[in-house]
Amino acid sequence: MPFGFCYNSFLEALSAVYTSKDFTLAALQFFCLLELSKIMKDLKAVFLYSPEWDEVKYPQDCPFDTGRAGKTRNTIRSMGLLGGSRNKEIEPVIATRAELEKFHDPAYLDAIKNAEKGELPPEAFAMGIGTPDCPVFRGMYDYFSLASGASLTGARLILSGEANVAFNPAGGFHHAGPGSASGFCFINDVVLAAVELSAAGKRVLFLDLDVHHGDGVEKAFYERNDVLTISMHESGKTLFPGTGAEADTGSGAGKGYAVNIPLPVGTYDAAYERAFRRGALPLIFKFNPDVIILELGMDALSGDPLAHLNLTNNAYVGIIKEILKLEKPILATGGGGYNVEATVRGWALVWSILCGEDDHDMGIGMGGVFLETSEWLGGLRDRVLITDAGIRDTVDAEIERVIRVIEDNVFPIHGCSPTRAGSL
Repeated sequence: MPFGFCYNSFLEALSAVYTSKDFTLAALQFFCLLELSKIMKDLKAVFLYSPEWDEVKYPQDCPFDTGRAGKTRNTIRSMGLLGGSRNKEIEPVIATRAELEKFHDPAYLDAIKNAEKGELPPEAFAMGIGTPDCPVFRGMYDYFSLASGASLTGARLILSGEANVAFNPAGGFHHAGPGSASGFCFINDVVLAAVELSAAGKRVLFLDLDVHHGDGVEKAFYERNDVLTISMHESGKTLFPGTGAEADTGSGAGKGYAVNIPLPVGTYDAAYERAFRRGALPLIFKFNPDVIILELGMDALSGDPLAHLNLTNNAYVGIIKEILKLEKPILATGGGGYNVEATVRGWALVWSILCGEDDHDMGIGMGGVFLETSEWLGGLRDRVLITDAGIRDTVDAEIERVIRVIEDNVFPIHGCSPTRAGSL
């Protein structure tokens, strides 16, 4: 079922009917879309949210804002994108200790709980607990257990057929290891969800659009071929965690099933989407996943204080629409995003895309461009950003180099054929 079908597709197909030289084919495509729109009535999209997330906060000097999930919920509710028969809100079930131990070491989980009580021995600090990027705060163990429970809840709703889209904005803690905290991440909800899905016999694609390399998830499945991890991130040469080189492709049975697309400083929308279409999409088609886990960190957006890319949220839309064409269930998570307003707007926008309501914001979102205002008056879509020609040339050359490495080293493993530059 094409979960992402929308009114805009009608306009595109209708235009094709009148402009195509093959009128019969174009008309057939249009009427197929018309029939698919009826199927969309059965769309089951679930937004996972707990008010408890708004009650827990990282220390004030830490840039991670736990209130983003609640602010996103308020935004989509105000726009009528939540609470209908097709777009439901569900409160997640907290993950049990036994569920957390399917990936995390018991001693590490004990250390997190004890740190809340003020117990921070050298062993805990060596695990990354109590460091500047993983500070101790009240309620942290339950917060991360509930965030992980939300991703597990989403995975189970998908497995049961109760949902074909589930979004956990409080998830996406992709840096955490079995016994280590890193990059604001203590418990890796993404790995736990992927383990749940793979244990049910599903082939899982993890597509990570966070600006930071998804090192914790990649490492968890580095030697497996039932989970394909693809990370599109700012290069480790310029950004934490310093990993995720294009030459890192998995090992053993997992050789070719870890894909890294490191991006240079200044990467802009068209270059980002081109990197996805050429470096990732052919592999996704060949892998043919049963379920997709999509990490939607919004820290790749231009102006994020912790990164250096130059994207608008329209780039996320372009990639999500490609993913929706696969007609596979999607478990989406949050992730990074340290410009809170931009992150909330971005998550609200991708939720509208995921639940088939992407025409909802068109009139408002385009207003700022059409009116040529100096301030963005409203809407979910970012304005178009202009990138200097010199920067574009530098970015394009580096991305072309990276894609060539992936085409040479990973594509043959999957039987993929390279796509010529400029053809997509």
